[in-house]
Amino acid sequence: MKYFKGNQFKQNIILIAVGYYCRFSLSYRDVSETLKECGVSVHPTTVIHWVHEYGNLIYQMWKKKDKSTDLLGI
Repeated sequence: MKYFKGNQFKQNIILIAVGYYCRFSLSYRDVSETLKECGVSVHPTTVIHWVHEYGNLIYQMWKKKDKSTDLLGI
């Protein structure tokens, strides 16, 4: 995606970090430590930056996708 161009980290890492924070209500430090266990060293303030910068964008994309996959029309 064009929104993630020019970042030091790949799009997948950012999406996973923001997803962990939002979906599982983890703290920024917990997200950072979880990523470190997967071999990605990220400072908690970087996670804060990603959540503030990309959180709403990811939510809007998810909301749009969720509506388009509603097969039952409920």
